[in-house]
Amino acid sequence: MKNGSMRLKALLGVSLTVLLLMGATSCSSGPDGYIGTERARNIHMIVKMNQGDYWNTVRLGAEAAAQEFNVNLTFKAPEAESEIDRQIAMVEDSIKQKADVIILAASSYMGLAQVVDQAAYSRIPVISVDAEVGSARVSSYVGSNGYEAGQKSAQRLIELLDGHGEIGILNFTKSSIGSSLSGGAIDYGARDAEEREEGFLNYAARYPDVEVVQISYTSSSVADAERLTREMLDNHPHLRGIATLNETASQGAGKVIQGLEDQSVKMVAFDSSPTMMEMLQDGTVQATVIQNPFSNGYLAVKYAVELSEGLDVPERVDTGTKLIDLGNMLWPENQKLLFPFVR
Repeated sequence: MKNGSMRLKALLGVSLTVLLLMGATSCSSGPDGYIGTERARNIHMIVKMNQGDYWNTVRLGAEAAAQEFNVNLTFKAPEAESEIDRQIAMVEDSIKQKADVIILAASSYMGLAQVVDQAAYSRIPVISVDAEVGSARVSSYVGSNGYEAGQKSAQRLIELLDGHGEIGILNFTKSSIGSSLSGGAIDYGARDAEEREEGFLNYAARYPDVEVVQISYTSSSVADAERLTREMLDNHPHLRGIATLNETASQGAGKVIQGLEDQSVKMVAFDSSPTMMEMLQDGTVQATVIQNPFSNGYLAVKYAVELSEGLDVPERVDTGTKLIDLGNMLWPENQKLLFPFVR
């Protein structure tokens, strides 16, 4: 198996090099065929956390676009997705610094809504990336469809279980109710987490012999995801499948399943970290739902530049998801998602 892993890494390395060359020579320009690069724009990107392969790849895409379009890119992120107040403070700081455009991956759909309205009041456009925010003042959303991603995860896991059995879900940033300044209740959950879970549950509801017996919510810690996975397995000894809905949850749950003597528990993961690719190969994980984080970062900066030029940008840009397994992970079209460089 070790030799097979080395061959896989070598093949993926060659693909990465080829795609880097493609990205360097074929990045598109604006809708009118030209985006001026004479004036440097100050664009701030604020994402959910400053760790993990997913967010590192988002940053790589943003930096590629920043270099192409003469952007001074300021990248900010709290330590963990749960630090909503810290993220709000970062947006407020970007407003004070008079950023030309703010790109935001909101850790809370409603928790960041008010500060986005403040940015709009200060005439600073906001683009949401990866996760939407509950403000009508957002200029554009760039990212995947969370509901569809959840449905893809459920479809494959239920196929693996032949349509029956107990399933556990490991999600992230559980919704929490807080108070607004006016005294009303606000749901502080992350929209992408909610959409993925809703898509999964609605698909699973079609199957009377499938039961979702537990849903747990992890922080931004792989160790916490491991702990929750062990608890889930202890609570439900007949559990047949686990679905994980983000990178951190996937890595934690995968580590636990990898260490089990009984390898009968099936798992469908999320995102395309190197750890997930290895777990696909050794059979720990049967499939993973892949997003396109490089494109998310690249396109968010590209459209931010267009906004700063007074150009119209799309209201929504769906960068897509795809389910990857051992059988299709080396297909050329899928390598463009595993190494999602913009064409």
